[in-house]
Amino acid sequence: MRLIEHPKARAWFLVLSLLVLFGGDAWRYSVGWGAWGVVAVTIVAISVLILVQSRHRWSIGGLPYPFVVFMVLATASLAWSQYPAASALGLATTWMTVLGALTLAISFTWQELLDGLARVLRLLIAASLLFELIVATIVRGPILPWTAQPEVAVPGYTTIPKMLYWSRNELFDTFDDGRIQGIVGNANHLGFLALLGLIAFAIQWATGSVTKRWSITWLTVAALTLFFTRSATVTVALVAVAVTAAGLLIIRSRRTETARRWSAVGFVGVASVAAATGFVLRDTIFELLGKSSDLTGRAGIWQFVIGLAEQRPAFGWGWIAFWMPWAEPFKNGITRNGVVQLQAHDTWLDVWLQLGIVGVIVFAAFVASTLLRAWLAAADRPQSMAGRADAYSAISFLPILVMVALVVQSIPESRLLGEYALAMLVIIAVKTKRPDWMVRTP
Repeated sequence: MRLIEHPKARAWFLVLSLLVLFGGDAWRYSVGWGAWGVVAVTIVAISVLILVQSRHRWSIGGLPYPFVVFMVLATASLAWSQYPAASALGLATTWMTVLGALTLAISFTWQELLDGLARVLRLLIAASLLFELIVATIVRGPILPWTAQPEVAVPGYTTIPKMLYWSRNELFDTFDDGRIQGIVGNANHLGFLALLGLIAFAIQWATGSVTKRWSITWLTVAALTLFFTRSATVTVALVAVAVTAAGLLIIRSRRTETARRWSAVGFVGVASVAAATGFVLRDTIFELLGKSSDLTGRAGIWQFVIGLAEQRPAFGWGWIAFWMPWAEPFKNGITRNGVVQLQAHDTWLDVWLQLGIVGVIVFAAFVASTLLRAWLAAADRPQSMAGRADAYSAISFLPILVMVALVVQSIPESRLLGEYALAMLVIIAVKTKRPDWMVRTP
């Protein structure tokens, strides 16, 4: 029997893969990079085995073309990289993420992925709240990661920068500008996990795969966690997700194809106007959310990245994914709150820096085509055979709502270039091009 066809092996592989992707920092802060690396490499090795065993069910030609072109471009950039050793390491981690995501996409149905994602998010959210409660009631002070981390404090900084703490012990200060970071050690990251939790738990409720009481309980926990993180960027993403869900519900409620089409056009128009208005009024919006217009110091990072990108505008400096603090020009490049930065805090600027304008075009095509297919999967009425319309499924909300959240997050963060965000992008890109009947389950 093939490994992925064993029910228990399937469940464990899915949960462990998602747990490593979504809780990467929690692993690295607690058991260290070495142990995390062993687990990650083991999962990738199993993924490669599964891909080989399942080679009759997938092919490179069947993958989304923008995805394939992007991976070819990133890999080829090693030839012109200004930091070849760092690029090789960055490519290794990127390929590990992509291979793992590709395995999940071809091996599991949307329902399986939803249930696995919800299970992992419950675990990470619950562990984060328990972790912060222990810090607040027993430790009663901020704590650092248990193992050494690559983040570098600026030489001469007299105190430990707040950004280096695993927990700042701010659970009881959340009504006074305090922000919990949870077991993942980052408020924005935890907030985004809570947002994904709201999406997953609500869809589970709608599909009837869990009880109403269980759904309401975890929706409440996720909402409270999102509040405790006080993440302005995730709040904006939440609004975008809510508007998208409302728009899709309106479109789905129309009885004729023509009415649905015009409703979709109207939604796109309203959403575009709302986005433009939000951009014009961004200073006011961020002030209401307790943030400056440059999202708390990101402007300096963006200027640094733009300056580097302009030096090699066409094909960039070479792929690296997240910056490595020992490689030039990142070693002593830009600091924020006493810490050397490891990302541009903007996916698109980061892609421009690493792969140039060509890379931005290719990556934009990758994201846009995935977003479009996810939208069509949710908005178009499904058909099991020609001329026969089926009922809409709540599960089709999952790819589009996650994509909207990822796209919004890509503006203030570069997480779309690695780990869980890149994995989700690849999974959605591949699965929206493959009907679930192509995924054989035991």
